[in-house]
Amino acid sequence: MAYADQQMSGNRIIALIIVGLIHVALGYALVTGLAYEAVTKAIERVTTVDIEEPPPPEDEPPPPPEPDTAPPPPVAPPPPISIAPAPPPIRTQQTIPPPAPVAVRIPPPAPAAPPPPPPPRVQPKGPEPRGNPGNWATPNDYPSRALREEREGTTAFRVSVGADGKVQDCSVTRSSGHADLDDATCKNITRRARFRPATDGNGDEVSGSWSSQVRWQIPK
Repeated sequence: MAYADQQMSGNRIIALIIVGLIHVALGYALVTGLAYEAVTKAIERVTTVDIEEPPPPEDEPPPPPEPDTAPPPPVAPPPPISIAPAPPPIRTQQTIPPPAPVAVRIPPPAPAAPPPPPPPRVQPKGPEPRGNPGNWATPNDYPSRALREEREGTTAFRVSVGADGKVQDCSVTRSSGHADLDDATCKNITRRARFRPATDGNGDEVSGSWSSQVRWQIPK
């Protein structure tokens, strides 16, 4: 606080105290019955107190001018926000076309079966051996080496017989386990075997086949 302000405040306090004393004196005068004149004189004395005015305060420098500030740019209000609920999605029902009719294809009728062949005039039969087949391969035909080594076995064979009853071909269908015994079997059968030719359903002689086996055993 400045000095002038402090002085003015002190004078005001003194004036308030004096005014308070005047009121106290008036009250006391009324109570004690003092004369009005004495009271007024006292009041004049008291009220004529010379209050010295404080010197005016020194000239203070004016406050600096406020800088010119441009007004703020106008602010556009935000766009209104719609809080309406979103409409429910529209369901489109997809129409499934009916399935196309199945084309029924009827297969053509099966061709008629050919008529069965006429029954044969005679029963067909295969080749038949002429004489005893046991004489076609004998112990005298035993291979000498197999005989010395005392090797034995059984050879199964099949022969093709022509329309003339002669053996045209011989093949081993089951081996004896020894090549020389198998070779001796087909060699002797082809040379010695004779057959009655096979016949068909008309009784005509035709080619056919015949199967058998030879057991090679050393004589005791």
